[in-house]
Amino acid sequence: MKKKSSISFGPGAASLLLIFVVLAMSVLGMLSLMNSRNDVRLSERSVAVMEAVYALNAKAEESRARADSVLYALSGQETDTDAYLAKAGEALADQMKMDGNVLSWNETDGFRTIHCQLEVQPLGSAERTRWLRHALIAQTSEASFDEETREIDFVWDDYEWDVYDDDSLLMEEEWIIDD
Repeated sequence: MKKKSSISFGPGAASLLLIFVVLAMSVLGMLSLMNSRNDVRLSERSVAVMEAVYALNAKAEESRARADSVLYALSGQETDTDAYLAKAGEALADQMKMDGNVLSWNETDGFRTIHCQLEVQPLGSAERTRWLRHALIAQTSEASFDEETREIDFVWDDYEWDVYDDDSLLMEEEWIIDD
């Protein structure tokens, strides 16, 4: 007669399995906690960037309002469009650059710049200005990781207008905001 062999687990096998499950759940919980902490940091950075962008946008709109008030005052004094544009260029020379009927200026906070261009409408128009360009140019960096010190170093390059150089660490991204 053949003897049946059976495999049986001793009383310690259930304890080992329970310990393994508890450790696995603890590791998964710690990973989840670290992920949520990183999500909070990313959200806080996103809020800070959006606040800075909206503050720059508000400065650009305030500059547009100043230009509009100057143009409004001059529209009552002038009847000739060329004289109107010349006086507007003189009145706004400290803040903006006038080229023909286009006003240009920049609003910056050190890391981001909004490049603004307004088209001055002819005398008698209901709207005195119209946005031609309202571009946010953000300077970003690439990080380098130092293996010895285990630190991340951010390398910033000098800011240059309208330059995108794949070989440098400086990258500029441009978003055009159409109104």
